[in-house]
Amino acid sequence: MNAATLPISSSSVPPAAPIRAAALRQALIAGVQRVITHRDRLNRINVFPVADGDTGNNLALTLGCVLSGALQRRAAGVGTLLQRVGEEAVDGARGNSGAILAQFFSGLAEAVGARTVLSQGDLAFATAAAARSAREAMARPVEGTMLSVISAFAEGLRQAAGAGETRAWFEAALVQARQALARTPEQLPVLRQAGVVDAGAQGFVDLLEGIGDFLAGRPPPAPADADPEPEFEALHARLHEAGPQVDPAHRWCTECLLVGANLDRPGLQAALATLGADSVVLAGGPRRLRVHAHVALPARMFELLGGFGQVEAGKADDMLAQARTAAAPRALVVVTDSSADLPEGLADALDLHVVPLRLNFGGEDHLDRIGLSTGEFYRRLREESLLPRTSQPPVGDFRRLFEFLLSHHAEVVYVGLSRAVSGTLQAAEAAARRCPPGRVHVVDSANAAGGQALLALAAAEAVRAGAGRDEVLARLAALKPRTLTLALARDVRHAVRGGRIPRWVGAVAGGLRALPVAVLEADGRLHPRSALFGRRRVPERFAELVARRARRVAAGRGWRLIVGHCGVPEDGAALLAVLRDRLDPVESWLVETGAAVGAHAGPGTLVASLQPVDP
Repeated sequence: MNAATLPISSSSVPPAAPIRAAALRQALIAGVQRVITHRDRLNRINVFPVADGDTGNNLALTLGCVLSGALQRRAAGVGTLLQRVGEEAVDGARGNSGAILAQFFSGLAEAVGARTVLSQGDLAFATAAAARSAREAMARPVEGTMLSVISAFAEGLRQAAGAGETRAWFEAALVQARQALARTPEQLPVLRQAGVVDAGAQGFVDLLEGIGDFLAGRPPPAPADADPEPEFEALHARLHEAGPQVDPAHRWCTECLLVGANLDRPGLQAALATLGADSVVLAGGPRRLRVHAHVALPARMFELLGGFGQVEAGKADDMLAQARTAAAPRALVVVTDSSADLPEGLADALDLHVVPLRLNFGGEDHLDRIGLSTGEFYRRLREESLLPRTSQPPVGDFRRLFEFLLSHHAEVVYVGLSRAVSGTLQAAEAAARRCPPGRVHVVDSANAAGGQALLALAAAEAVRAGAGRDEVLARLAALKPRTLTLALARDVRHAVRGGRIPRWVGAVAGGLRALPVAVLEADGRLHPRSALFGRRRVPERFAELVARRARRVAAGRGWRLIVGHCGVPEDGAALLAVLRDRLDPVESWLVETGAAVGAHAGPGTLVASLQPVDP
């Protein structure tokens, strides 16, 4: 960024007192706390660039990292403080607005350098450099956003520098920032149509107003003072009527931290342009960059970025799902994780949200099904000698989604992967404890793959039909013991290598040419219960075994059926055809089973999951 090469000027009229690190730190704490307090309001007015209702959460998460990190420690000088703030903001940046704000702080730190105190003129000059830095971080800067308000604030500081005490100087610049905020609907038609100001710009003004309150010694206002619910209800009604306005070519809000020795920012901008990426922001310096972009295929973006440096902390949010849920607030919403083998299109149709697990191939980290498709996963599993590892989503992934959903819905029900086979459920529980008490309900599915998907779908369908929390939880409790999942492994070597079964079991199975069949039991674990011998008509014989067990569990019932396959679609289709003939299911789907099972069971595995229509 150019800010590093710009000298800081000195005001001809020195201020009454220099700006010191201790006061700046306390002022920033007040500003950050105000943004976090008003996060729900920012979510509700978020209509640009996508009406996905998460700007408040993204700014709160970005600034929360700064609050819990850099602002918890005293600093010897202003330069040291701002350097820490910039680094924490870049590492924790979330969303378009969070990335722009992170670059603003990074540019501010770069311009201030090692100075221990600042004059009004110094800070005004540095803020102008930071405003340019934030603008340069975007591939296509847009007026009527946070960028416009930052520029107006910087110009206000410049005009009023040296005119008097710090409080009056800052208030004069804040007036210009508020005026720029009020103009944002004139600059962006989507804001004018919705009758709101830009959410990111409002968030920056909230930050400034918190600082202004600190300088003036005013107590912060109560959140309700700026939260007129009827106005927001009318906005939501308009958004719901219009429907989600998300371009499928830029459906995924994708971010990561890119680490390298001398990162090529122009090259990155050009490479992202070849993907047709939108809302591109590159925040940070030559060694650490927070990359933000809206793309159709996150996996292609992460692969491209891997040619420039090491990709860390990747995430991808489905803006179509976010926009849909933001436009239609309800009392309850359902979440699951990517261990659930959901039939294509049903998550969208039922407003069912999915948290991706993590995959690792030899040091490369991927988001399950998003950063690495299931088909590509099985190709690499066959062709590479590396043993993939799966891991539960970080607590932060759950918390980010839970908090976003709670800003639009009263409660969340999470239907998770069996506690007995993964720490995923524990991560969700940890995130739920950090949310308001009693609003997030974590349900152990005691299942995986298609069985977990059937339970999540049952919960989401009940919500769509108007069921409340107690009714949904009761329905899940009734369905859990009757939801069956059976798996047949073609090659037990993967399970042996992964430590899922003892080596001697693998040796015996190999020697006898046996194909073990495991059943997910009530304890949530897969237990070997049978085997098929020989390699002929495997799908058909497995189907007969599944049908017999289903009849024992719920004779005479109608079934919902999900058949999953690990990279063998022909065998999956054959299994489904026989089960349709034997069980005559009410609904049935063929899916590609995800990495949560495939990494341990290996290619060729077949999975059948059944659930009675009536518990």
